[in-house]
Amino acid sequence: MRRSSRAAQCMAWMAGMLTAAWSCLALASAPVVVLPLTGAIGPASAAYVVRGLEDAHKQGAQLVVLEMDTPGGLDASMRQIIQAILASPVPVAGYVAPGGARAASAGTYILYACHVAAMAPATNLGAASPVSIGIGGHAPPGPTPNPGDTAKPASAPAAASSNEDTLARKQMHDAAAYIRGLAQLRGRNAAWGERAVREAVSLDASEAANQRVIDLIANDVPDLLKQVDGRTLRTATGTVTLHTADAQVQTLEPGWRNHFLAVITDPSLALLLLTVGVYALIFEFSTPGMVVPGLLGAMCILVALYGLQMLPINYAGLALISLGLGCMVAEAFLPTFGALGVGGIVAFILGAVMLIDTQTPGFGVPLPLIVSMAFVSLTVILLLSSMAVRARRRPKVTGGDTIIGMTGELLELDPTDPRDPAAGWVQVHGERWRVHCDGPLARGDRVRVTARHGLTLNVVPA
Repeated sequence: MRRSSRAAQCMAWMAGMLTAAWSCLALASAPVVVLPLTGAIGPASAAYVVRGLEDAHKQGAQLVVLEMDTPGGLDASMRQIIQAILASPVPVAGYVAPGGARAASAGTYILYACHVAAMAPATNLGAASPVSIGIGGHAPPGPTPNPGDTAKPASAPAAASSNEDTLARKQMHDAAAYIRGLAQLRGRNAAWGERAVREAVSLDASEAANQRVIDLIANDVPDLLKQVDGRTLRTATGTVTLHTADAQVQTLEPGWRNHFLAVITDPSLALLLLTVGVYALIFEFSTPGMVVPGLLGAMCILVALYGLQMLPINYAGLALISLGLGCMVAEAFLPTFGALGVGGIVAFILGAVMLIDTQTPGFGVPLPLIVSMAFVSLTVILLLSSMAVRARRRPKVTGGDTIIGMTGELLELDPTDPRDPAAGWVQVHGERWRVHCDGPLARGDRVRVTARHGLTLNVVPA
């Protein structure tokens, strides 16, 4: 009995060892996926990271390296990325690289959310203050008033300023609490995270490592994998021990869909597509039957609206742009001689300035582009107006009144009315007309038509 129990224990121990060895071997053979995240963080970046984390989990990856170089981005896209990282069963290592890269603003929040935070030499992070929303932004938040201070504002502008300061403080406190929660979750320096939000401070790689803002400094991705080898990380589904020293590295580049999404969510391109689409529809309506301009115009407008709906747009600005484009369309069909067109251009400029409801870098419409598009629109309006004026001054070429102003030769006096020496027959424009003149006429005289009454022309000597 003793021998059988010992044999059973030995077999169980060997089975456990084999299972552990097999697990270690399988984990060691699991790949490491690298996701490059460059440029401003927007809807395309968020979709790329979320899809990349899902693909890494399907491939059985043991670690995802989020290689960042970003100046910041939109708050909604940043939070979408952070939620995906926190819910990922695969641990994520945020890595600011290569040398000279940065993880500013939204990049700092994402780095705090990662399971491992690393930076390459000569990189920096920080400046994570929330960017004010609206035209011109808000003033920096001032000191919090004392509860016992019962002083009242002296005027309406002071009350408006107080409301703006309250909104700015709410945004600041919300951002500070968010990064503090991420820091406490990952065991990093929460005090400096709040300073990065409230004071917009920044750190280089060595200072960040000394102040426990990041976990390590790595020269490149292989160096990073060697340093995190053997670490145990807690994910949404449990703990994972990394074996990354000799792991295979796979880089998942953004696909064509992400590139397309990044292009159409550029506010400048969306505004340009919207304008081109309207002009194409004007051309189609003015020359029916072309088909191609109308089809291209409708496609441009739909793609532009798809890109704009993913951005934090100001609906008042979008309404002004629509009003301006509508006035330009009406100018092409109504005889206003430029009045509607100029008003539409003014509305278009105001709407383009107000269109994007954020001051985040990389998501604004450049003023030179707005001026250039307004100049092109003004040129088109002036061209249409000049064509309308020339058409108004041009003599008539069809209808009965076209004969007025023409000259002819008196063929004969009217024999049916010999008492009226001012009546006769002339040939004008190859046609024979009965005429009447206020003065006497003689056969062969040259006359000019001044009016028409039915089939009788009034003439004067030419």
